[in-house]
Amino acid sequence: MASVNFQKSSKNFRNDFLHISQNEAELVDSICQLIAEKAAERIDKSQKFTIGVSGGSAAKFLCKGLVGKTIDWPKVHILFCDERLVPESDPESTYGYYRSNLGPKVPIPAENIHIVDTALEPDQAASAYQQVVKQVVDGDPIPRFDMLVLGMGPDGHTASLFPNHRLLNEEKQLVASITDSPKLPPCRVTLTFPVINNARVVVFICTGKEKAENLKAIINLDNQDLPSARVKPTTGELCWFLDSGAASLL
Repeated sequence: MASVNFQKSSKNFRNDFLHISQNEAELVDSICQLIAEKAAERIDKSQKFTIGVSGGSAAKFLCKGLVGKTIDWPKVHILFCDERLVPESDPESTYGYYRSNLGPKVPIPAENIHIVDTALEPDQAASAYQQVVKQVVDGDPIPRFDMLVLGMGPDGHTASLFPNHRLLNEEKQLVASITDSPKLPPCRVTLTFPVINNARVVVFICTGKEKAENLKAIINLDNQDLPSARVKPTTGELCWFLDSGAASLL
């Protein structure tokens, strides 16, 4: 299959590239094709590919599209951009979704899926997962993920970083806890911007017409206070994958 082709943002917005799909099948295939290509590149160079994944529609797309891709799964390490502090059996568990919908279908070793200990108190869970990230992901003092896959909510949030929340300005913790999430459940852990913006590649998935207004504001540099607008890889790539609804105002 041919490489994914990207269109440079007409606004020359940061380092962004836009890929707009007309249907879900094309969107899923484009995202997963890029993941497969980047995984092959990094495994060839470092014998490892570290990827942080998200829940919601991003989880659905990845679990659907990665199954058909050629990936050296034993060398892939999956971590989580954020996680809700609920039992693994809970429908809200991001790990639980990947365990059920991706794990049985690809030959990734169970120990290569690095989960958050959701039985701990929020601060403890965040601290413990920060150590996991440091152990698995290369880079010091800030780990550098090979890829992060993020989504954007209608309010412009990404991971569990919400508008006007104190965590938007967190600079010391790489993984932080949140106990007052405006979106249920309230207790979560999340990667923070220092580690997000240190990634080699950030994939942003944005679908639905209800997100078009905020997406336009981000792309046109009209609102840089939105959490998703603060995703600015220092030396990495930022790739937006959009459906026609989300891109309708661009």
